Amino acid sequence: MSDPGRGRERAGAATAGITFELPGALQPYAGGSTEVVIDRSCATLAEAISALAERSPGVVDRMIDELGAVRPHVNIFVDGESIRFLAGLDTPVTERSTIVVVPAVSGG
Repeated sequence: MSDPGRGRERAGAATAGITFELPGALQPYAGGSTEVVIDRSCATLAEAISALAERSPGVVDRMIDELGAVRPHVNIFVDGESIRFLAGLDTPVTERSTIVVVPAVSGG
């Protein structure tokens, strides 16, 4: 079976699914994929992350801490908006949402 995230059309896609776009550092924990598509109905980001954990637990372990909070060095965007300015893990998602995971970058 091929990776359901590969070849998925963006605009007007016939295939519904919540797409997680992953940075290079997390791709090895998702079988080398740049994205993972969850083909399950989820109401919130927390539910989508739970579904992601079933497929790629290593990804979620690096996004979410032991207390269930987003790790401080991880930024998550749902449909282009930072969850820090939305409802955090309670941010609503739809069957076509795109969730982008971005590691924090700092320097001096």
